[in-house]
Amino acid sequence: MEITDKMIEKLADLSRLKFDGDQRNKMKADLEKMIAFVDTLNSVDTESVEPLIYMTSEPLELRKDIVGNELSQSEALSNAPSKDSDYFKVPKVLDK
Repeated sequence: MEITDKMIEKLADLSRLKFDGDQRNKMKADLEKMIAFVDTLNSVDTESVEPLIYMTSEPLELRKDIVGNELSQSEALSNAPSKDSDYFKVPKVLDK
């Protein structure tokens, strides 16, 4: 597959990026390397290879979901850097 300047412009538009001359050439070269790598992978014979479903053949052992070491509200708030009666105080993160 040939990477053209038109393809680079389309990718830049879709990704909201702008490339000048050197950046455009570097991007083109990088994309050509990626396409060549994928073509190399496509040439590998995988007919006799079974698909990998699990990363390990060991059985998955789940832990029991048991509640332990509960903190009361006052204990939880005792080390809070900033609190307001029954609540943690945190910096404002949303503007109106």
